[in-house]
Amino acid sequence: MGYELRTNTIEPRRATYDPLVERFGDKPASRYQEGTYGMQPMENFHYRPFWDPEHEIYDPDFSAVKLADPYSYSDPRQYYYNTYVSARAADYDAFGRTLKYLEDRLMFERLPEDWHSVVVRCLLPLRHYEAGGQMISINACRFAWGTTISQAASFAAFDRIGNAQLLSMIGLAVGGGGAAKLHEAKELWLHDVHLQGLRQLVEEALVEKDWVSGMLALELADAQLYPLMYRHLDDRSIFEGAGAYSLLAQHFATWYTDQQKWVTPLLKAWVNDPEHGKANTATLGQMVQHWLPQASAAVGKLASTIEQHLKKDGASSAADKYRIEVTKRYAELGIPVGR
Repeated sequence: MGYELRTNTIEPRRATYDPLVERFGDKPASRYQEGTYGMQPMENFHYRPFWDPEHEIYDPDFSAVKLADPYSYSDPRQYYYNTYVSARAADYDAFGRTLKYLEDRLMFERLPEDWHSVVVRCLLPLRHYEAGGQMISINACRFAWGTTISQAASFAAFDRIGNAQLLSMIGLAVGGGGAAKLHEAKELWLHDVHLQGLRQLVEEALVEKDWVSGMLALELADAQLYPLMYRHLDDRSIFEGAGAYSLLAQHFATWYTDQQKWVTPLLKAWVNDPEHGKANTATLGQMVQHWLPQASAAVGKLASTIEQHLKKDGASSAADKYRIEVTKRYAELGIPVGR
């Protein structure tokens, strides 16, 4: 007796979940959409937090900056767990290969003395800046209203602790496998004058009640610190026998470019919101005017110390240039930055 094999196609009863059908229509959705839209808890909270009884446990009023529809913003990278982890695993592997290349060829031992001082005194202490940035980003994740925002902030928090770990790996490599350079970097972060501006900014942003304000403080510092450390010094290192620095800097510069892919569209969404845009613009302007001078002064102190080590390096001039770039960027977004 012969048997005939047949293929039957079973049509699904529905293409996706109700919140997505209401927003995009009854059609297949992406994994990002299914894991993001409509996930914000909206009701049945049962109690208010004892530490802030004026707010619900999830509440849009944790910030003065709002979106009429929190899902009017979405992460342009479309990161959800799988895509995010895959991307960062590749980044980590690439950094590991670069670090092994440098160690195998003893390139840290060949660093000029002035560049060795910059790495130990100015670069490695930034692992604590990144660790503080992780907590600021976690704060944004916890209090943001809308999963598209809180999800991107959570990934940024993971990125920050990842950056701290990469800097720790550099410290171990520079220290010959021991933790002495990391201990030295911690003491510098706690006590050296050239780092206290950044430390103060991070600590004040950590206790900022409005999560947008804390996030903006970090972003304003990033916008000057990352170009200084990973663009300006990268350019200088290539011509001054510090190729090891250049090879490592590219990984952090690439990360910062990726970070801006979600931060800048979020700023635009706030400013252009049809209901809250005008109020958001004024509030963001006040936040920028509060944090920008402090962030610029903090990065300026670090730049001066770099200049002292490298001599005629131009780090202070570069820091001034990056401050002007930040001012122009926010002005183009329509956010007032003051004089």
